[in-house]
Amino acid sequence: MGIRLEVSKVIDAPVERVWSIVSDVDNEPKYWHGTKSINNISREGNRITREATIAFRNSVCKEIVSIEPEGRRVDINILDGPMVGHKVVTLTDLNGKTRVDVLWDIRLKGMLSMFSSMVKGHIEEGTRDALERISREAVGQQP
Repeated sequence: MGIRLEVSKVIDAPVERVWSIVSDVDNEPKYWHGTKSINNISREGNRITREATIAFRNSVCKEIVSIEPEGRRVDINILDGPMVGHKVVTLTDLNGKTRVDVLWDIRLKGMLSMFSSMVKGHIEEGTRDALERISREAVGQQP
C-alpha cells in the first residue's frame, strides 16, 4: 500500500533565503527530525548518492538526491530501506514570501506496510514540524 501525502506552508521570507536552507541537504537532520544522520557516498554536480539513517529503528535508506536550482526543487529518490519512493520539496516565489510544497509518494516495505495509516500520520506531523523549523530559521535570518 502506498502513501501519498502533500503538505504546504507559506513562509514570510524571500525564496532565495528559504532555498539556501532547503537546498543544503547535508543539514537535513537539523530540520527533519525523522532523519537522524546523512552519509554522502558520492556527489556529481547537483546529484548526491547517500545513505540516510532515519528514526524508525535507525534504519538506513539508500537515496539519490537531485537538487534543481532552476526549479527550486529537491527530489529525494528513496531506493532502498524500510520505504521506497520520493520526497519532493518545491519552492514557489510569492513576491517576498515563499510557498514550500512537500510531496511524499512512498511505499512501505515488509511488515511495516501493515502500519501505513499510522506511518502516514507520523510523516505528516514530522513534515509540518520540519516546515515550521525551516520557517523559523528563514525568518530569523532576516535583517
